[in-house]
Amino acid sequence: MSRIRSESRRVSIAGAVTLSLVLAGCGAGGGAGGGGSDTLVAYTSQSGDYQINFNPYSPTAIDGPGTIFEPLFFYNIARKDKPAPRLGTAFSWNKRGTELSVTLRSDARWSDGQKFTADDVVFTLDMIRKTPGLNSTGYSGTATAVDPTHVKITFDKPSFSEGPQVLGRSWIVPKHIWSKIAKPSEDVMRKPVGTGPFKLAGFKPQAFTLEANPDYYGGAPALKKVRFVTLSGNQSGADALKTGQIDWQTGPVPDIKNVSKNYPGYRAITVPMNQAALFTCSNADLGCSGPQTDPAVRKAIYYAMDRAQLNALAFENTASEISPGFALPERDHALVSAGLTDRIAPMRPRADKAAGLLRAAGYTKGSDGVYAKNGRKLALTVKVVSGWTDYITAVSTIAEQLKKAGIKLTVQQVSWNEWSDARGRGQYQLLIDSLSQGPAADPFYLYSYFFSAKTTAPVGRTANPNFARFKDTKVDAALDALEAIDPQDTAARKPYYDTIQTEIEKSMPYIPILTGGTTSEFNASKFTGWPTEDDLYAFPAVWGRPDNSQVFLHLKPAT
Repeated sequence: MSRIRSESRRVSIAGAVTLSLVLAGCGAGGGAGGGGSDTLVAYTSQSGDYQINFNPYSPTAIDGPGTIFEPLFFYNIARKDKPAPRLGTAFSWNKRGTELSVTLRSDARWSDGQKFTADDVVFTLDMIRKTPGLNSTGYSGTATAVDPTHVKITFDKPSFSEGPQVLGRSWIVPKHIWSKIAKPSEDVMRKPVGTGPFKLAGFKPQAFTLEANPDYYGGAPALKKVRFVTLSGNQSGADALKTGQIDWQTGPVPDIKNVSKNYPGYRAITVPMNQAALFTCSNADLGCSGPQTDPAVRKAIYYAMDRAQLNALAFENTASEISPGFALPERDHALVSAGLTDRIAPMRPRADKAAGLLRAAGYTKGSDGVYAKNGRKLALTVKVVSGWTDYITAVSTIAEQLKKAGIKLTVQQVSWNEWSDARGRGQYQLLIDSLSQGPAADPFYLYSYFFSAKTTAPVGRTANPNFARFKDTKVDAALDALEAIDPQDTAARKPYYDTIQTEIEKSMPYIPILTGGTTSEFNASKFTGWPTEDDLYAFPAVWGRPDNSQVFLHLKPAT
């Protein structure tokens, strides 16, 4: 799950390598983007040297999923498309949701020339089930090869919700190579062999290059090379765009509305997807401590925020409305519960509501303007990663907003390692992060990741990824019920979504800020075929996997 959650779009400015040195070191030259007309130079916000790792199941993989190692199908999380065939061509469930049948391609080969068959799929799924370090989603199916192009996967109970995980996020690996690996969760795959549209052409700590697979079953991609470079931070990324040295990055740049003017030949696209929130260590029963364990305090913070101001100051108005039930207001519009007190979080503060919640919880405002209870001031600390400029601005602005509401908030900038460790172990009061979407355009996966009792742990032990330590029997029961219902049966699923959303709103373990607008800038003068708002065929984030591979397959040199 950490691969799903991790967003490398915000990076520390503390990089040691200068732009010119990096691009020179990776052989830049020959036109815009620092490469030839058929080479795309990508910047994923990597700061510091790359450490080689092309294991698609490793949380520290630098690439591989989608580009080198393929899923059976591509699921578009940006809109509700039908799954697009990759190594699979068709699939179907039995009526109970206990048996999944998959038809495979007959013309795919591994990049070392060996033929791809059902045995590779069965081996991959068995390896995932038997290896805890790979099985981050709790896959428990049993796969059987019916013949070289057909696989049957059986489950002990109805498991419709497993479909997108198994079909869209299981990276199929070659049995003839991986069966000889003693510890598949630890191997870094220095020489990856896959069926994908690209192969590894070369690796250096400052950059690595993928090249088109000439024997790809879909035909060699028109995009002949992709070079991933490391720069020293956000400013270097903007500078590289300005000079035409990179072709695609995902992250904020100054004056985002005028990218085509400020960066001639480039365009930008913003897609609402990951939901920014103040994560709280919310559950006192699991060891959390502090004022934030009181739902009244969490909801007072929610009502004290001025989201319109936050959007303007921290996110250049690229963010959008958020629902306290965490269904995406645009993509999941039909699923946003009518039972919520607020279908959409208020964009302007409601000071009266915040004050009423605190008074009802026993807080009184002192002469200094800060609320207190039992002699203790309502003071909290929020952790943010040093260098995450948009989030630093956001929490600093929130601190000023909460001050007006009688809540003292202290911003603590820490390293990513310290922030990540505190988040996992529950050793924090508040921190800022995003709730990410799952493998399909369905809020079920976000709920099962961040709100299930199965994915949390007591303070001191690592939760993954229910970092708020939220536990609710009604939510858990609704999640169990949803697993057994066909995802196409929206009417049958709706009551369970209503339950989940209303229970989440009551407790508010993750305090909604805004739906983050994921913005990418790309070289439209050098390549055609980029996703647009009218044709959002993939989530257009350079660090999105396997989404970036789907974009690479669509691109063609403009000249």
